[in-house]
Amino acid sequence: MLKDIFTKNKKKYATIPVTPAKSDVPVGIMTKCPECKKAMFTKELEKHLMVCTHCDHHFPIGAMERIHMVLDEGSFIELDTELESTNPLSFPGYIEKVEKDKQKAKINEAVVTGTGTIDNRQVVVAVMDSNFRMGSMGSVVGEKIKRAIEKADELKVPFIIFTASGGARMQEGVLSLMQMAKTSAALKRFSDNGGLIVVVMTHPTTGGVSASFASLGDYNFAEPGALIGFSGRRIIEQTIREKLPDDFQTAEFQLQHGQLDAIIHRKEMKEKLSFIVELHSNGGEA
Repeated sequence: MLKDIFTKNKKKYATIPVTPAKSDVPVGIMTKCPECKKAMFTKELEKHLMVCTHCDHHFPIGAMERIHMVLDEGSFIELDTELESTNPLSFPGYIEKVEKDKQKAKINEAVVTGTGTIDNRQVVVAVMDSNFRMGSMGSVVGEKIKRAIEKADELKVPFIIFTASGGARMQEGVLSLMQMAKTSAALKRFSDNGGLIVVVMTHPTTGGVSASFASLGDYNFAEPGALIGFSGRRIIEQTIREKLPDDFQTAEFQLQHGQLDAIIHRKEMKEKLSFIVELHSNGGEA
């Protein structure tokens, strides 16, 4: 009986949709830092090379952005632009995803290679881009890096690589893993011929990339706060059944444990690389 009373007296109200309040700030004008959560004008952030003006957090940037920051203006000549990924294992939907990333990142693959100058001294660079398949290493990525190393050997100039990768590309299976050996062998030949190898690890540098060419520099540098490691934290903790330090796999942790030679702020990157290139071009005399 009580149930009937409550049922009969229950009124039904129409649901009125609530329209979100329109923001007075156009999309893209402001950018929120993922580290300190503070907002800043995007143009101001760009003036500071995509480094947070509040906490110094280094935002990930694209390959072409980094090239413009490091190389002399107008000096970059891209190599091997015709190389593009195929689908050797007939992985479902792979090529469609690659095409979408081409549009999003505005590059043909997860690495851009080429020649250029730093303070008028010629170098060969390879710059990985996490906007393209998370910077994953497939057959084309490995081939472009190998060819860039061989170009540096041919020109007798330093080879500089900026890494940013989630590791080997799963859609290419063992073919992607083979790139670890191919690029490492190319670096060995280059080094045996007296070539200078400079690696700058950016966020993130993980998996097969960190286990191969990213760790084989004559100089191994990193940007502040970059994630550097092979397997993920959770997998390692489950395997060893121990809690890892809070700063585990950060650039700062790697420097403390001897895996890096230095951590270089983005605003100082060109100056530091210029010094290294000059030092070696003068036979070790600064």
